[in-house]
Amino acid sequence: MSGNILIIDDEIKLLKLLGMILSQENFNVKEASTARSAMTMLEQYDFDVVLSDVRLPDAFGVELVRSVKAKYPHLEIILMTAFGNITDAVQAMKNGAYDYLVKGDDNDKIIPLVYKALEKVKDNRLHTVPPPKIKGFGQIIGSSPLILQAKRLAEKVALTDAAVLLTGETGTGKEVFASAIHEGSGRNKKSFVAINCSAFSKDILESELFGHKQGAFTGALKDKKGLIEEASGGTLFLDEIGEMPIELQAKLLRVLETKEFIKMGETKVSQSDFRLIAATNRNLEEEIKQGNFREDLYFRLNVFEIGLPSLRERKEDLKMLAKNFIDLFSDKLHLGSVHVDPEYYKTLEKNDWKGNIRELRNVVERSLILMEGHILQADSLPVYSEKVRSEDDSLSIRSLEKIHIQKVLQYTKGNKAEAARLLEIGIATLYRKLEEYGLK
Repeated sequence: MSGNILIIDDEIKLLKLLGMILSQENFNVKEASTARSAMTMLEQYDFDVVLSDVRLPDAFGVELVRSVKAKYPHLEIILMTAFGNITDAVQAMKNGAYDYLVKGDDNDKIIPLVYKALEKVKDNRLHTVPPPKIKGFGQIIGSSPLILQAKRLAEKVALTDAAVLLTGETGTGKEVFASAIHEGSGRNKKSFVAINCSAFSKDILESELFGHKQGAFTGALKDKKGLIEEASGGTLFLDEIGEMPIELQAKLLRVLETKEFIKMGETKVSQSDFRLIAATNRNLEEEIKQGNFREDLYFRLNVFEIGLPSLRERKEDLKMLAKNFIDLFSDKLHLGSVHVDPEYYKTLEKNDWKGNIRELRNVVERSLILMEGHILQADSLPVYSEKVRSEDDSLSIRSLEKIHIQKVLQYTKGNKAEAARLLEIGIATLYRKLEEYGLK
């Protein structure tokens, strides 16, 4: 079986060794030592399988999986790391990775795993027609006053071209709202283009947004259209806008004010007429005070702000949301009809849902996998401690958070940028927590 394989690793010796091994299996192999050069190659060649290191010099492999799968859904990705970590492995699989290997321990598994991934790619290509998808405001689930208020605001602003800033905790459904606003607008015949600003380094993010000319940097073998250009006539959604490097914020502001931009490596001015929706889980006014975010960009973005409630604030919607995920994953897992024990929902209500809807989605999927027979019962759920959620015992929550941060920092060997990525918080937030807990 032949196949097109891309290997991404900054350890050049290992990169060449894997390339040689896979080439001997008659695979067509390309090699990249950075995420940026890999993204360029993905545009130029039709790959089947990607083998990527987790720790790349310009990106975090676990997050890179999500971005690559979003653009190339047929492609399968195998992650490799020198440091085995269950949390990373679980997140990688959730992001769409085919498998996760520890370097050295699993060298003998790479070749058979690549063959299995290629079989999956064949199946992916045969089933390229996506299932029917609920679009627009119908995909926003819930009847609580807070979610209905946010939905009404979104429906009103959708009819305009105003910039929208979606705020709220991680996992509250900001991308769902952004997509609904696009579908409810006059731009819905054109593209809805989304990117997470925290998933890339500054240089890759600039290339992804603005595009580049051939020869703009090493590995730029052809012209690339950026997402700003692709969104012309449609909507550009910038998730985690608070994570955007301040140097790029000035360039984004210029585009918003003039609808003009310059690609990397080019002098000619290009134009793009797009509607911007941005989202953040950070307090941008605080970030402005700390010099991490431009005040002029904030005012340009914050024409119309919609705050999305946490799941804790809309627990009356929990059962409805859980039912939706049960139906979704029952279909994906080919489980047929599933009966839900009432105790299952009662147990769900005991959790504080700090991860919001995203956490609920993951918990429901896990419980369906653990389900015995076709009855979904409470014993397939994590144990939610009444003590931890007691208001009188709030210090225990702080203690758990402090211990968790310490463990993550220990794992990253003190690398705070990587720790912030693993914790799914901004680097400024991490520094604040370190100061708050007396950690260095």
